[in-house]
Amino acid sequence: MSAPGSALPSPDCGLCPRLAAFRATQRAAHPDWFNSPVPPFGPEAAELLIVGLAPGLRGANRTGRPFTGDYAGDLLYTTLRKFGLAEGNYGGHVGDGLALTRARITNAVRCVPPQNKPETGEIANCRPFLATELAILPGVRVILALGAIAHQTVLAAKGLRRAAYPFAHGALHDLPDGVVLADSYHCSRLNTNTGTLTTEMFESVFAAILKRLENAS
Repeated sequence: MSAPGSALPSPDCGLCPRLAAFRATQRAAHPDWFNSPVPPFGPEAAELLIVGLAPGLRGANRTGRPFTGDYAGDLLYTTLRKFGLAEGNYGGHVGDGLALTRARITNAVRCVPPQNKPETGEIANCRPFLATELAILPGVRVILALGAIAHQTVLAAKGLRRAAYPFAHGALHDLPDGVVLADSYHCSRLNTNTGTLTTEMFESVFAAILKRLENAS
């Protein structure tokens, strides 16, 4: 079981029985996959913290690194490299040599959920890990929430009311502690295929974030 005050669940975390059972099923089917709560990726001195929803089954749950090995990672890491927040080549696996410089990536839910849909109770169970992570990252100036659930989880982890900071793609919310909460639609294949999120829309969010970071420095 996970230790209180930890930023990452233990490999055998049982806080969410449904997710624990799903991990066990995947371990039996794919023993060479990561199949554990996925740790954050990036330096603790990062200025930007990116919060996604949960590990993808054939992405982070397989590789053990957030947004690695699936379409969402292709767009995210390409964008991070373009804006100078990452260096090296993204090859879709942990040993590809990619390094984040000014950014760090984590998820609202650390374990892969069936059909990529965590339940409300599972999101709540995992929220303390995000709250702890936020507390140990003093250099973060901007948090980018990829999707409404990530947005709401960040607010809950900070003890803030949703109604005061409504989710909207491209929104920049100034929080009471001086951190900016930026919003984007999730960079999933579904959103990009339907035109809900275009590359230009995604890059515009990062342009606004870099402007805020430059103004804060």
